[in-house]
Amino acid sequence: MTTATRVTVEAARDALIASLHGTVLDIGAGTPRRRAHLAPGSRWVGLEPDESRHHRLVPTVAGEDRLLLGRAEHIPLPDGSVDAALTSFTLCSVDDQPTALAEIRRVVRPGGAFAFAEHVGAPHGSWSRRLQRMATPFSRRFDHGCRPTRDTLSVIETLAWEHVETETYDVRVAPGVVVPFVVGRAVLPSAPRGSSATMGR
Repeated sequence: MTTATRVTVEAARDALIASLHGTVLDIGAGTPRRRAHLAPGSRWVGLEPDESRHHRLVPTVAGEDRLLLGRAEHIPLPDGSVDAALTSFTLCSVDDQPTALAEIRRVVRPGGAFAFAEHVGAPHGSWSRRLQRMATPFSRRFDHGCRPTRDTLSVIETLAWEHVETETYDVRVAPGVVVPFVVGRAVLPSAPRGSSATMGR
């Protein structure tokens, strides 16, 4: 656990994004900002559920990049069609985390990676957790459905990844209020010998 600022967390996330290669699915794309950190030669596929944000993103898409309108619980891509998937402060807002994460795992090829940067629930019984719980009705209504008490990392770890690497940061958001953030990568097992995956290239 590292004491940090939101800027530190975003820098760690951007470095993680830069390590991704090939076709990268950006879930909850929102803005073009994260796309700029991808490795040269990568192909960006954005998934955005909000129609107004999707509309604003359309003019920024060029070349082999793609933009899809849809939710993380129903990703409109074939099995094993991307080399990596990415979420950034997104999983707090999805309606059904287990379904969304199962969909992410489905569309990433064997041996591919899921990179994530998320704020998560503070420890149970803490003052920060109580404040998160009190804020939930307002964040759900005014912050794209955000549920700040979610134990997102625990849900990620329930799926059959080959391994999960994480770094956790404590970010002070107000006097006496500390919110944990987690930045990490989950890697899928490689395909058994003789099998193949469909790549969306």
